[in-house]
Amino acid sequence: MNLDFKFVSDFVFRISNFKKCGVILKKDILTLLDLDKRDFDKLFSRAGELKKMYKKGTSKRPLVGKTLGLIFDKQSTRTRISFETAMIHLGGTPIYISAKDTQIARDEPVRDTARVLSRYIDCLAIRTFSQDLLSAFGEYASIPVINALTDLYHPCQILSDLMTVIEKKGGYAGLKYAWVGDGNNVAHSWINAAAVLGLDLVLACPEGYSPNQDILDTALALGNGNITVVDDPIKAVTNADVVYTDVWASMGQESERKVRKQVFTPYEVNAALMAKASKDAIVMHCLPAHRGEEISDEILEGPQSVVWDQAENKMHMHKAVLETLIMGKG
Repeated sequence: MNLDFKFVSDFVFRISNFKKCGVILKKDILTLLDLDKRDFDKLFSRAGELKKMYKKGTSKRPLVGKTLGLIFDKQSTRTRISFETAMIHLGGTPIYISAKDTQIARDEPVRDTARVLSRYIDCLAIRTFSQDLLSAFGEYASIPVINALTDLYHPCQILSDLMTVIEKKGGYAGLKYAWVGDGNNVAHSWINAAAVLGLDLVLACPEGYSPNQDILDTALALGNGNITVVDDPIKAVTNADVVYTDVWASMGQESERKVRKQVFTPYEVNAALMAKASKDAIVMHCLPAHRGEEISDEILEGPQSVVWDQAENKMHMHKAVLETLIMGKG
């Protein structure tokens, strides 16, 4: 039986482990388009609560006896450790699985691995290259599947970034967001967030390095917010409240780094560029950063930088995501 589950009443998330007509309903976060505005707001609120509890030393452990699987194809520092730490703080157990050590590396069908892992663990976070591979896990797993980064998207990064914006600006609405650099997976997730939340987002990318057009068209079709792509970083940053950049060559693009460095040099976020932004603008970077390339050391280490808060907030947001998906909290 195929069940086309739709959000109704106050139920924002599909409830894991809730049986109806013999079908287990669950919620995945494969892209930010899997969420609606209520989902975002509830995650922001819960992540803030969990952070306050953590700072006071009063953290609860609702995921005792639960297990998170982490299948990683790509290297990671912040995403891996923040997911592992989040699960431990909530009382659960993370299991790190290098993709090359699984039977998938020996051509086991994804549908087989997904169904078996669903019998062992309670949630699965995947960091890989292919969005299609992630989607296949989502289709066949009966447990929640989380995108911990693919070549196309990095949804949990933007959730924690927006949490940081809320902390620094008092909210996410009514701000101008400027993306400066490559139209990569992080930029794509910003586009998705802007489409759902109605954000004013300007992306400055060199010609030939703009975001994926299909992703952009899908976001624009939703008719929310104001999403534009330009090739002038000054135009993007002028009067911006939030200025965001990322590495010029993402994982898998190392061979292009020399060429990209030449193309992207005018897109460095430095003091001259930040002088065009709002006086109280914040600067964001998901790290790792290459000082002197996409961002100057002066700006990264300066008073407008909130990158270390961003990094910490990944842990708190991942707690909210894991608790919500595993416990089925609406």
